[in-house]
Amino acid sequence: MVPDGYYYALTLVVAAVLLAWVAGAAWALPAILLAGFFLWFFRDPERNIPQADGAVVSPGDGKVTDLAPVVVNGARRLRISIFLSVFDVHVNRSPVAGLIRDVRYQKGKFLNAMSALSAEHNEQNIVTLEGDGQTVVFKQIAGILARRIVFTKKVGDQVTRGERVGLIKFGSRVDVLLDTSASLQVKVGDKVKGGSSVLAYLGHEPEQIAATTALETRQGER
Repeated sequence: MVPDGYYYALTLVVAAVLLAWVAGAAWALPAILLAGFFLWFFRDPERNIPQADGAVVSPGDGKVTDLAPVVVNGARRLRISIFLSVFDVHVNRSPVAGLIRDVRYQKGKFLNAMSALSAEHNEQNIVTLEGDGQTVVFKQIAGILARRIVFTKKVGDQVTRGERVGLIKFGSRVDVLLDTSASLQVKVGDKVKGGSSVLAYLGHEPEQIAATTALETRQGER
């Protein structure tokens, strides 16, 4: 459980007690239900992190909404966009192991996170990682409901693949930008889990990737 869940829930429980005392038990019910929602929303389940070399895992739970080539600072990149609904786990995880080279917070709008415009215009946190011999960028992007992005690491920190690095409160989006040579493992419409779903592989031939995936599948079945 993310500590924020306890803070929200405790506040609402206090409000429910006051409402019950002043106006009756029925008036306290909405506050109690909302407290339960916050405890559920800020859940933080453990995940099985893939160990295959070059694996890029999803930074968050959600649905893959876009796979597109983009140009960033004059270089072509592959962008994977994942939409997090209010029903998804909102804890964010590092897509790769590596060194945090840059963290840049960009103020902006709160457009619908499913819109392509949100990738550039919405409030967001942009993290640049050097890992597996390549540079990987991932973004925490606010949505219509999201009003706070939390990132718990700083420039110079080493992170492991799938390590918890932050949180986006309520509906939002995460983008991962990779080298165009990355071997994609997902398609638009796929549901992914933060820290455990492999989005792509870096620096491996297709034969190596297939062998590694098959091995992990057999191990998972045991």
